[in-house]
Amino acid sequence: MLQVQKNFHLFPFNTFHMDVSASFYSEIDDEETLGQLKKEAAYQKGLFILGGGSNVLFTENLDSWVLHNKIKGIEQIKEDENHVWVKVGAGEIWHDFVLFCIQNNLAGVENLSLIPGTVGAAPMQNIGAYGVEVKEVIDEVRFFDFEKEAFYSLAKEDCNFGYRNSIFKEKLKNKVMITSVIFRLNKQADFKVNYGTIQQELAAEGITELSIKNISDAVIRIRSSKLPDPKVIGNAGSFFKNPEIDNSVFCDLKEKFPEMPGYKISDQITKVPAGWLIEQCGWKGFRKGDFGVHKNQALVLVNYGKASGKDIFDLSTEILLSVKDKFGIDLQREVQII
Repeated sequence: MLQVQKNFHLFPFNTFHMDVSASFYSEIDDEETLGQLKKEAAYQKGLFILGGGSNVLFTENLDSWVLHNKIKGIEQIKEDENHVWVKVGAGEIWHDFVLFCIQNNLAGVENLSLIPGTVGAAPMQNIGAYGVEVKEVIDEVRFFDFEKEAFYSLAKEDCNFGYRNSIFKEKLKNKVMITSVIFRLNKQADFKVNYGTIQQELAAEGITELSIKNISDAVIRIRSSKLPDPKVIGNAGSFFKNPEIDNSVFCDLKEKFPEMPGYKISDQITKVPAGWLIEQCGWKGFRKGDFGVHKNQALVLVNYGKASGKDIFDLSTEILLSVKDKFGIDLQREVQII
């Protein structure tokens, strides 16, 4: 049964720990509930879809109806000689799903261990880490269209996946709710350990025989050492996208800044770590009152206590301007600003 709460505080449901409220709030724990939405007066306020709250910065109260996606379930639906297809409810915690895959020896998401958020946010954001993007294992995304009051499914090829982007973050944003995702996982792993410090971490642990669990454990250790626990310090993980620049521009910058790292991703484009750019501008470890930049990772903006969303947003603007001034590169925020 659909329950609508008024003036609902969202503090427990966003990892930046912003104490904002929504005019209306409901938990959605099954697909059938979605058919009742238009009958409610709150529908006229407009809808905001909330998952794990780990990729959003609230800068003000929401005069809208927040729908908190709590649809659960993990089900193997088919398999062939090389793959297993698993249908997962959009409200499942992403890392819980990764652990399910590890326990069942299903490969493809081990490099994405410990990423905060829900399964429904994974295709929206096209989450990625350590050389892997979730689009590589997504087969199909099922969603409910609010206006048409009907369910639809999009194959991977129709989701317009890009770097931290998808059709769900652009054209269909707040027009649909993802209800489940079908993943095509591998029975035989294609280990990816050349990105970041995975190889060094495996070597430090004396691991010579690769497995998806070993890689997952290594990623968990790396992320835990670099990124603050949002349960302890308010944050949304990486706040900025890694910029992709023309190879000729990168070569020019490399002459001026010989230590600048870059990863060539095509014949025309090089990806530059945003954290390195921000650190070179002197922001790493910066703190003013209750907000700042994390001491171990310049990509992470943090709320140490009672900072406001505006505090965090204004800090991000200062960082954008300083990187533009020093390197001529336009950073983009990865976190959704509300």
